Amino acid sequence: MTFDPQPMLIWPALAHWSAIAGGLFLLVFAVSLFSVGVSQRGGLWYLAKVVLTVLLAAVLDAALIYALSSVLDINRYSYQFFRGVLHVVIGLVTLALCAVVSYHDAVGKLFLAKLAEFTWDVFSLSPRRIWALAKLTFVEAYRRKALAVFVVFALLFMFAGWFMGGDPTAEITADQVKVYVSFVLRTISWLTLPLVLVLSSFGIPEDIRLRSLHTVVTKPARRLEIVLGRVIGFSLIGTLVLSVMSVVGWIWIIRQVPPSAKAMLVCRVPVYGTIKFHDRNGDEAAAGVNTGDIWEFRSYIEGATKSRAIWTFHNIGEWTLDSNGKLNLENQFLAFRSYKGDIKTSIHYDYQLRNPETNLTFPLKAREVNENRSVSDVVDRTLVDEQNNKKYDLIKDFVTADGSLTIEVSCIDREQYLGMARPDLFIRMPTRGFVSGFFKAALGIEFMMILVVVMAVTASTFLKGPIASVLTFVLLILGGKDSQAFMDQLVLGRGSKDGFQGGGFFESIYRIYTHMNPTTDLPLGFAFDAMKFVDGGLTSFLWLCKQVIPRLEHFNMSEYVANGFDVPFDSSLAPSLMVMLGYLLPCVLLGYFALRIRELESK
Repeated sequence: MTFDPQPMLIWPALAHWSAIAGGLFLLVFAVSLFSVGVSQRGGLWYLAKVVLTVLLAAVLDAALIYALSSVLDINRYSYQFFRGVLHVVIGLVTLALCAVVSYHDAVGKLFLAKLAEFTWDVFSLSPRRIWALAKLTFVEAYRRKALAVFVVFALLFMFAGWFMGGDPTAEITADQVKVYVSFVLRTISWLTLPLVLVLSSFGIPEDIRLRSLHTVVTKPARRLEIVLGRVIGFSLIGTLVLSVMSVVGWIWIIRQVPPSAKAMLVCRVPVYGTIKFHDRNGDEAAAGVNTGDIWEFRSYIEGATKSRAIWTFHNIGEWTLDSNGKLNLENQFLAFRSYKGDIKTSIHYDYQLRNPETNLTFPLKAREVNENRSVSDVVDRTLVDEQNNKKYDLIKDFVTADGSLTIEVSCIDREQYLGMARPDLFIRMPTRGFVSGFFKAALGIEFMMILVVVMAVTASTFLKGPIASVLTFVLLILGGKDSQAFMDQLVLGRGSKDGFQGGGFFESIYRIYTHMNPTTDLPLGFAFDAMKFVDGGLTSFLWLCKQVIPRLEHFNMSEYVANGFDVPFDSSLAPSLMVMLGYLLPCVLLGYFALRIRELESK
């Protein structure tokens, strides 16, 4: 297994959502505030008061964020949660301050009037009008030949078997099944997402160009209902396309895989634990031995020494046993041989159960490493120590009071190495059907499709169709895993372990000009403290900009299904759902304000 799914619990999920919603709330507020002033030709005095108020709020925000990170003793999830909530509170405080300083200004009164109209529009929403606009959007997309994508989909699946089938008489392998599943899910994703992106980006601009939107706005339909109707309508047409493709793709996979390989179409349900390493002297280490592999996903333990990899599984009880009362373990360890020119000699490993509360240990039989496929090991609940003529109960004697089970793995052969990562050993629960994991992966594509529709419709309320589609596409590219990793390092700054060295914007300019080493500390003084303070403010601004870009790494669930695993709710479905909901409300509000101030007569 080459990926490490990390669960997102309820508290981190709320923290992640609040960070997204809080950052986007400030963005929506700033855009609406300045757009009203510019569109109504507000004077310089009004804009100056607004700018000073926003800067005052930014300073207050930076001070409170500094208190959260430096004074309060909270974890990173609590920090994200309070930071997101703080941005919402700061936005509301800024709104009140702007109301006070702009009360006697005509444009300020206009802005407050717009906010009052928005509040009235929210409480006056009509589900009937929204559904009528959604049906109209669906019919328009159908008339624009949106369903013609089925032709491309059908052609791909008609001839895919020619290039992917291989020798029909040969035995199919697990890698071949993986290719089938990956091909279907990626084809569905690559056909559905561009379709809804183009339809959503050109929907409102085309209505404005053809002046068909004038008929709608003259009715008792509100701008907020128009945005919601567009989002729901385009989501419905995308859901229809996705549903048909998913069913056809699932049938194609079932028919493509021969009956002899149907057992490979499974969805294993793993229970992962945490891992730590001990070195050859038995001391705790941050990682195992690096055997020279540039990819450091796995660490290696040395054979015939005290080197160990120790897994701790939590919340273990009788429910983790199968119907026969046995514990099913599955691993995919790798072997690094130091025998010169010998790749056939087997390498062995063993398990040892340990109870850290009673120091009770029980070694299991040695096993042989199989590098080509996963290895299943069955542990009986009743453990018999033949030497001491004792019997132990797996649950009662080795599971601690807090429900933890500790398993130590060691390599038996001298001068050989065993490679492993956290997901390489797990407790296997009863297997679920392939249909379960496949349609969960399709649901992940559905979440991403709705996110694309929301962003594209929002962009189309203040941009032309081509520019809106390019903006949405760029946001999707920046939301990838590598782009997000780079931005995380950039926002973390120098003070973090994973951040870039050299400081912020002004500090890096100073270091380049003076040829100062990035690892050298800056001199003491007021000027350098001010430089760090300004760089901290710019870093906070970069954090705010980063929240505009969606994090899409959780939406791709095809890797789980292709490798024979069920899609976990806490590691994929919950994070993707929270990201989608985090962008839904702020983007709809931004689209509402943009459509309110947009000149509908312009083409």
